[in-house]
Amino acid sequence: MREKIPIMKLGIVKEIVEATGMGISYAYEDLVFLDHNALLLQFTQDSDTVLVHTNREAATEPAEATIAALQQAAQEREMTFLGGQVYALIQGEDEQIKIEFTH
Repeated sequence: MREKIPIMKLGIVKEIVEATGMGISYAYEDLVFLDHNALLLQFTQDSDTVLVHTNREAATEPAEATIAALQQAAQEREMTFLGGQVYALIQGEDEQIKIEFTH
């Protein structure tokens, strides 16, 4: 089983996300889903580092600008947001959503 998200760090990540004008729609294990699913955050083993994955359907320029804003807001709160992978949300046969990462 994966490590639980530290409550304090999730609170800081929420502040970072809100500072860029977005919101969190759902948090599950080490993943944080942002509004509109253009970006997906993933906690790493280092509690001060978060990966920012980009939805393959997201427009490139706005996504890059948002990632830059997240990185700046994270730096101001002594955290690091690093570029991650491209992902897609896939509807499974059992109506569960699967996340597929590509490089």
